Amino acid sequence: MEGDVNALRADQVGSLLRPSALIQARVDFSAGRLDRQGLRAEEDRAILDALRHQRDCGIDIFTDGEFRRASSMGAFLDGVDGFEEPEAVAVPWRGIAVAEAPSHTARVVPGKLRPRGRINEVEATFLRRHAGGAFKIALPSPLLLAEEAYRSHVTAEAYTSRVELIADAASILAAEAGRLAAEGVPYIQVDAPSYTRWADPNLVDAGRANGVDMAELLKAALAADNRILDAARAGGALTAVHLCRQNSMGRWLAEGGCDAIAATLFTRLRCDRLLLGYESPRPGGFAPLRFVPSTKVVVLGLITTRTGDMESRDELLRRIDEASHVVPLEQLALSTQCGFASSQFGDPLTYEGQWPKLELVASLAREVWP
Repeated sequence: MEGDVNALRADQVGSLLRPSALIQARVDFSAGRLDRQGLRAEEDRAILDALRHQRDCGIDIFTDGEFRRASSMGAFLDGVDGFEEPEAVAVPWRGIAVAEAPSHTARVVPGKLRPRGRINEVEATFLRRHAGGAFKIALPSPLLLAEEAYRSHVTAEAYTSRVELIADAASILAAEAGRLAAEGVPYIQVDAPSYTRWADPNLVDAGRANGVDMAELLKAALAADNRILDAARAGGALTAVHLCRQNSMGRWLAEGGCDAIAATLFTRLRCDRLLLGYESPRPGGFAPLRFVPSTKVVVLGLITTRTGDMESRDELLRRIDEASHVVPLEQLALSTQCGFASSQFGDPLTYEGQWPKLELVASLAREVWP
């Protein structure tokens, strides 16, 4: 797959809006009205339908929409021991107010992490059988876990610092990435939206105010993600890192361009592709792309998942041209800026409204890179 890195021009981040039948099935499963076999059957039906839609859209890489997960980290949380039940946490979301939005919950780590078995085997096996083309599996960056699950008053007995927790999670995820690649998963992506916190001075200051050594945390996160990426590449998989400003139900967390961190991130992350959100003025301009090595492809996330409104083709073509003055056109590709549903409570689009977005990605990619 590594040799085809420049062929995947119409990319996507991974998560898709769940159909209503699948959402109801998960509710019924949680309430004890549906058994595991019944839930799995509904997941299978929903994934097959989503794969059909993706083929119709003409996208270059397929996903299962993360339909087997309650959230982007769901497969890891469900497949690893060491977590307590979720607790509500305050998150300083920006953007539209969502009156019906549920409280953000996060599972806390009170003990050592121990994998129960395979984490993504069911996802990968089904996609190998049914995707009908190249597909990707997304794994969470250990930095996400440290942000969500580390609580010093609870976690310190098992992990004295976020750095220790990150390293342990990296060991588990690297082992899984290596096995996935060896079993034929062609594309493995690390979801690492938390890096953009270093692009936002307010979030950096907030971390320091909470006693976090932000420089040490960044160093640990890079080492952890590279361990996962190295394992995937050693097994023959194409690798990517996805960076956005953390997306939930049309809202976002971080703001600011990557100017302050681009030289570090873009050069030190040992991946083949960088999926970067650029759907609005919030991420800043393309100038930081000058730090991207010639060995990496930049996937421009120019099409928003936060609204069903369709972008202007002419404006998108203009922005691709603008980026090509910083990074050569042959080193670029296109995608949406994020997934459509980092949890089952997705962005404010309808299930049917997401497909024109992916069709736009695919048709523009064919036009720019015929």
